[in-house]
Amino acid sequence: MSDVTDIGLWGVPLAIIGGAIRVSTPFLFVSLGECITERSGRINLGLEGTLIFGAMSGYAIAVNTQSPWLGVLGAAFFGMIFGLFHGWVCKFKGVNDIAIGIALMLLGNGLAFFFGKPYIQPVAPDLPAISFGWWSDIEQVRAALQVNVLFIIGLIIALFLAWGFKSTKIGLTVRVVGDSTDAARAIGLEPNKIRLLSTAAGGALAGIGGAYLSLYYPGSWNEGISSGQGLMAVALVIFARWNPINCFWVALLFGGAGALGPALQSVGISQGYYLFFAAPYVLTLGLLIATSSPNKAMESAPGELSITK
Repeated sequence: MSDVTDIGLWGVPLAIIGGAIRVSTPFLFVSLGECITERSGRINLGLEGTLIFGAMSGYAIAVNTQSPWLGVLGAAFFGMIFGLFHGWVCKFKGVNDIAIGIALMLLGNGLAFFFGKPYIQPVAPDLPAISFGWWSDIEQVRAALQVNVLFIIGLIIALFLAWGFKSTKIGLTVRVVGDSTDAARAIGLEPNKIRLLSTAAGGALAGIGGAYLSLYYPGSWNEGISSGQGLMAVALVIFARWNPINCFWVALLFGGAGALGPALQSVGISQGYYLFFAAPYVLTLGLLIATSSPNKAMESAPGELSITK
């Protein structure tokens, strides 16, 4: 078997591209879910807990059924339940959606750790991947270009949401509710109901992102599997200006940052290796600073979001 370094420095961009695709998938699903939620005028910081519980529940279902796709569906279902609960609580007067999101994040983490202990050792079946490197005889190229089916599904969802927000009645309804509660009520809409359903849809997508973590990359269940990706996705959505297509590209950017350390290590650059793991967090901090500039007030932000008031 050839060593990774056999392909020289070309291994770095190749590993970053492959790693970006693998690492970006949970970012993509969580950010798309948060994009739907925030377009309706609500913030859900609890998606970090939803992501972790989705990872645990998807893995547990896959272990018991030996079907990774049933695991994905189960994770989406539990994510939807978390979203419905968040949306239901937030409809009451005086309830702060950010505070409820933090509470649900802690709840999701706690429940996942409690129910997930029996599933740390068992092995679940992996989600399938499509090989786009079939044309190459180099093992590293084939490995880097293994694209999981969920990544492709995430891209399709991003395109569908971008079209839906602009061209469908449902999408326009969500946007109206997100921009102005009073205007929505004036034309006969029910803002609380629409936000409830939007938050549920966002939770379902976050749950799928969690299932990807445990059923493909890294492909196991453990208590530290998320590394804060659910919270970073909130910054991602702001940087993407609440545009699903931009969410896809920014998710790839975050994924590339996360893959930087392993890519450099693959060609023998190991000095300061652990510092490269901080790249996604440094990127998140930089994006938050950039998007909080008073000269660039929240352009394109839904008017009903807490962060715009």
